[in-house]
Amino acid sequence: MKDKTDIKELSFFASKAIFHPLEIGVFNPEKVSSGELSCGEVGYIATGLKDIRQANVGDTIIRAGESTSPLPGFKKPKPMVFLTFYPTDNDDYLNLRESIEKLQLSDSSFTSTPHSSQALGKGFLCGFLGLLHAEIVKERLSREFGLSIVATAPSVEYRISLRNGGIKTIKTPDDYPDPSLIDHIEEPIMYCRIYSPKEYVGPIMQLTQEKRAIYVNLNYAGNQAQLEYLLPLSEMIIDFFDRLKSASHGFASLDYEFYEHREVDAVKIEILLNRTRADAFSQIVVREKSVILANKMVEKLKEHIPRHQFQIPIQATIGSKVIARADISAFRKDVTAKLYGGDRTRKDKLLKTQKKGKKKMRSLGKVEIPQEVFLKVYT
Repeated sequence: MKDKTDIKELSFFASKAIFHPLEIGVFNPEKVSSGELSCGEVGYIATGLKDIRQANVGDTIIRAGESTSPLPGFKKPKPMVFLTFYPTDNDDYLNLRESIEKLQLSDSSFTSTPHSSQALGKGFLCGFLGLLHAEIVKERLSREFGLSIVATAPSVEYRISLRNGGIKTIKTPDDYPDPSLIDHIEEPIMYCRIYSPKEYVGPIMQLTQEKRAIYVNLNYAGNQAQLEYLLPLSEMIIDFFDRLKSASHGFASLDYEFYEHREVDAVKIEILLNRTRADAFSQIVVREKSVILANKMVEKLKEHIPRHQFQIPIQATIGSKVIARADISAFRKDVTAKLYGGDRTRKDKLLKTQKKGKKKMRSLGKVEIPQEVFLKVYT
């Protein structure tokens, strides 16, 4: 190996990271240190960099300070879908952080930043190229590192234009600003090409209408059809792929790419449990679907949250307006069971005292949400 002081400094064109190579060599077929790489050779460079995010796949390596054009074809991957991962056991936070860092050594296309929730504790907001990419990373965390994690509902990046002229980009409902400050909201739109046997065109068109898609073109080539649509990414990341396969009996395939940001009437749904905001269940949705989605959420929570000693109202709100509600009834003890005979007023007094106690308990009580509830709600 050559003395590293004899080798000039190099840098990555896109990330601008400068490094002093520890070793340069070729594969022959084993690694052979050569001190340089010539045109047409397949080799390696030991950079000594500690952060894998500085070395992007496809980037061009040049001599530091040299003015030159990069090789064509490189494009830094941009996350399109965002999920927050939380460990089911808060003691596993450090293990989750280390596991994510190890995964990024082999897959630098997903991003992660620390994130915290009142209900779920500490976790990481992760950005992915798509929903399939997110599912693969989640599965690897489970299989390769033995972690049990809770993943929130997937979200997309919204661009919000404020009344003061500023622009704010948000990835989670927690970042949603006060509605009075918002001028308008834009969401990412994808250009989609769906390939399918022509007998399934009808069900596919019906599906795309439900998903707010805008029709662009339809072509036939023999028994095959190609449908082109402009489709909001937020509609794609929920259940679009599964329903597309179901509508076409598994024969359809999908190709898509980012098209543009387009204005949308979106709102933030917040969930209140016993009149206390549960930030983990907040979502950004299209206004026209907000009531339907809110009712589904409160019913799902009612089904899975265990009963308490007091009644728990579950409310879905947009701002100060309640758009959906469900109640979890309280455990009730029959305080009159030991009474027999006697005046009716004694039973009424006991029931009235119990009612007052329940009311006080509800005003002071905190709703305990087991981790299993989050797993069931988000799956």
